[in-house]
Parts: sequence; structure tokens; C-alpha cells
Amino acid sequence: MFGPTDLKKNTIVQIDGAPFKVTQYNQKVVGRGGSIVNVMLKNLVTGAVIPKTFKGQEKIEPADVTSQRVQYLYNDGTDYFFMNPESFEQFQVPKEMIGDYEGLLKDGDDSMSLQFFEDKVINLEMPKNVYLAVTYTETVVKGDTTSSVMKDATLETGLVVKVPAFIKVGDEVSIDTETKAYRARKK
Repeated sequence: MFGPTDLKKNTIVQIDGAPFKVTQYNQKVVGRGGSIVNVMLKNLVTGAVIPKTFKGQEKIEPADVTSQRVQYLYNDGTDYFFMNPESFEQFQVPKEMIGDYEGLLKDGDDSMSLQFFEDKVINLEMPKNVYLAVTYTETVVKGDTTSSVMKDATLETGLVVKVPAFIKVGDEVSIDTETKAYRARKK
């Protein structure tokens, strides 16, 4: 069991039978040794974010959420298919659960994990960055190559992002999975 002060960021707890992940944590110490903990909790099943306040010696149940590293195989338009590379077990995940990560999934990529709660897939966890190849971008006119000039680039997954002018077709670029923004060119 967790106490309120154990609820640091990314801790996973169970409230009313559902798994929640702590996204924000704020502790206020009040007189005579008591404290109040305010947290923002993200429901790992529905994606809803709720505020919650815990006081004193309340006990919070940890959630039995497990993760498995998986390899992305393909999608059929409505579902996405993943495989555990060690056991070869396959998982079918609905498109709604993939959400904003859709343009970041590359066939054969094994840098992601699926989270399970009560033996059901509840969430896709992506790494902080993914590397994707540039398949199309405009060429830059000589003299127009200052570092502040940004242009559109189409990546191998079909995702279009803004990249610096020096990026060309064939380059691999690092993309932030949270913001879908260019981070760096792979060396």
C-alpha cells in the first residue's frame, strides 16, 4: 500500500478498480506534521485526467499493471497488430488506443511496450524519440540555408513534420513522440 507521499510522478495506483498514473505531484505540509498531497491522475484505460487530494495517513492501493516489450507488425485500418519478440504472442489493439502515435509506428520497430491490466491491453507506451527516414522534402536554394529556416518533410510513415533546411531525402531524423516535433538528425 502507498501513503500519499509515495505518489511521485509516474507511480501507478488503483482507484475504484481502475489503474491511474500520477502525472503531477504537489505536497503541502501543514502544522503539526500533517500534509496534504494534490495529484493529477491519468486513467490508463480511458485516458481521462482527474485531480485528487490525499490527506494524512490514507492508504492507496498499487495497481497490478505490467509491461511487455513488443514489435509493431502492421495495421488493417481499424486494428494494429503487435508481437512479443520472445514468445511470438500477438496482440490486436484498436485504433482508438493508438491515438496520436499513429504516424510514429514503423513496421518492424520494437522500441515500444504494451501495458496490461487484468490481462487486457490498456495502453501503448512509446519511447521518448523515434528515428524515421525522410522520404520527401523540398530542396533548398543556395544561400537560403540559415538554421532558422524550416521546411516540411514527409517521413517513411507518412507523417509530415517541420525540419531545418539542411535535411534532405534519405536522412534519418529523431522525432519527439509527445510533440511530433523534429529533434535532431541521426549521425
